[in-house]
Amino acid sequence: MEELQQVKEQIKSFVVECNDKKSLELLDLLATGKMLRSKLILKIAGVNEESIKLCAVVEMIHAASLLHDDVIDESDTRRGKPSINALFDNKTSIMFGDILYSKAFTELSQMDKEVAYTVSNAVTLLSIGEMLDVDLTETFNDFYDKYLDMIYKKTASLIEASAKAAAIIAGLDKDKYALYGKNLGLAFQMIDDILDITQDSTTLGKPAMLDFVEGKVTIPYLLLHERVQDKVKLELLYKKPLSADESSWIKEQMISTNALQDSISQAKKLGQEAILAVENENNESLVQIMSAMIDREF
Repeated sequence: MEELQQVKEQIKSFVVECNDKKSLELLDLLATGKMLRSKLILKIAGVNEESIKLCAVVEMIHAASLLHDDVIDESDTRRGKPSINALFDNKTSIMFGDILYSKAFTELSQMDKEVAYTVSNAVTLLSIGEMLDVDLTETFNDFYDKYLDMIYKKTASLIEASAKAAAIIAGLDKDKYALYGKNLGLAFQMIDDILDITQDSTTLGKPAMLDFVEGKVTIPYLLLHERVQDKVKLELLYKKPLSADESSWIKEQMISTNALQDSISQAKKLGQEAILAVENENNESLVQIMSAMIDREF
């Protein structure tokens, strides 16, 4: 997509304005993802100077959160490439994240007041979500509401803000688009959590079933814990390297209790709610974004 290239160039020119050689070097080493948030903004607000700048700001915020995330998770890779903390060290990753955050906020301060508030408020939620995520790995969390609150703040809030801010720029119904973005974000995270179990390591680019080993009790595990007979066995496997037999047992239980299938249904239901929120907006692209995400092989 040519417009995504424009977003990348805008990010680069923002970093050039920082007048720091090392920051430019680090930017080149960042692995770019699918740029979902940018795609969403451009589908809602069209391609113009304002929307490209908004995309760049949101992508810089997202990248900054991932740089900090990799330090928290002690990740050596990001999207199949070595992470900045692996190439350099934790300090560099944190400081570069701070530079991207700060520059993004500098640019945001020059934008429409409501757009600036919408995005910056989401970044506060995102940071709280990061902290909740860390806290939830302390002990086995079996509260669905806590999981939902955490994924809303950590993942969905910025996607919700992206859609809402794009609607504000375009003069569209901001509440409808915010609801679309929120449900898209929740479904996106749930599907990510499900794929951790259903896909193999090669496809994922990281070990399968890593979430549970790292202390993340995601939706399939929450439903499994509610339904499985041997709850103690499941709790004992929490946060420990799993043998092939243990992984198989978890997967078998997830299938026999329907925990996996019901998790997929729940993510798809959120996806359908997102589509319903904008059904009268004549924007087929938004339906396609959602469908591509929920209609996949699990």
